[in-house]
Amino acid sequence: MARAKTDDLDVLGGYSFVLGVIIALILGMVAQIIPLGDKVSATLVILLVILGLIVGFVNINRKEMKDFLLAVIAIGIIGSANLEVIPAVGNYLAGIVAYLGIFVYPAAVVVAIKEIFNIAKM
Repeated sequence: MARAKTDDLDVLGGYSFVLGVIIALILGMVAQIIPLGDKVSATLVILLVILGLIVGFVNINRKEMKDFLLAVIAIGIIGSANLEVIPAVGNYLAGIVAYLGIFVYPAAVVVAIKEIFNIAKM
């Protein structure tokens, strides 16, 4: 019985990750073309944060923690670059990276806290 719950959580985590990445990619591109209303933008940002939290709690196992946190750091560094100066695609890239950050930063906070607890247990 316990295995079925784990399988359900794995499925939820997998779908949350895929959905979060897709939403971040679409928002990053669409927000550059069509101005989103404040309510729509806020709702989608909250959705990305919730999906990120689900991914952090469910999807990232102990073996993947360091790699995941390193990837999040890379996204943060890329996001701090001045991507807008790249002709034709820079604004889109900046938007995509910004929304990816909104998605993965909450997951990173959860994973980092889980890792701190794992270190404290040792």
